[in-house]
Amino acid sequence: SSGINAEYGHAVSSNEQVKGYGTHIMNHLKDYHIQCGITNFLTFADEFAIGYFKKQGFTKNITLESHKYEGYIKDYEGAPLMQCALNPKICYKELSRAIKRQKEIISGLVEWRQSKTSKVYPGITSFKKGGRIAIEDIPGVLESGWTPRTPREEENSSVNTKHFTGIWSKLKAHSSAWPFLEPVNPDIAPDYYQHIKYPCDLRTIGEKLGQGYYRTRKMFIADVNRMFNNCKLYNDTSTEYYKCASVLQKYFINEMKEANLYDP
Repeated sequence: SSGINAEYGHAVSSNEQVKGYGTHIMNHLKDYHIQCGITNFLTFADEFAIGYFKKQGFTKNITLESHKYEGYIKDYEGAPLMQCALNPKICYKELSRAIKRQKEIISGLVEWRQSKTSKVYPGITSFKKGGRIAIEDIPGVLESGWTPRTPREEENSSVNTKHFTGIWSKLKAHSSAWPFLEPVNPDIAPDYYQHIKYPCDLRTIGEKLGQGYYRTRKMFIADVNRMFNNCKLYNDTSTEYYKCASVLQKYFINEMKEANLYDP
């Protein structure tokens, strides 16, 4: 046995899909195959099924050696191959219940901590008048242990922002930047925000630069790479979007290295 299962189709009618039946069936299937010693699923997913399989833990990043599945699963032109690696330590039928219980415990801890808070500070009203307020003037901030940045930290932050803005401008001007100039339009990709929980784009990064948000290079690098990784996660490797992400990410890393700012 190769320890691999070629996933067969199971269908749930569209008006029942939001009730979790598909996930329930898949979790039973995972537990059964773990009992049989099979720890990898492979499937070819058409464009309508990719989102579902991603939610079930499938990825287009195939880590299995090709000789282990070639000849065992039929190729389908136009449909990407996806893999799901099963963890024998997990009982998938109980996974949703366990996650729900974890959320309940965390919520309970938050409520308990809040109940122990001896002082409740008033809210901020200056914004109603269009005004601004210094961080240290926000009620409760100093009491929480916050301290203002030192002059050296302020200087480093300004220098970083200048460098980051220059690199951001170069990214915007690159020929492969067109998919990233604005937030993804849900009219063009209706399910995008169902799969991408932390979207990012060059316009948003530019707004954060203007606000002085990026205090460290790691923060800046994390947002730019998130933009590229979101694109690669949502789009197939054969699409122009994926290719643009690869080209622009390589360009970004080279520019950061030349500026001695790359810190992966």
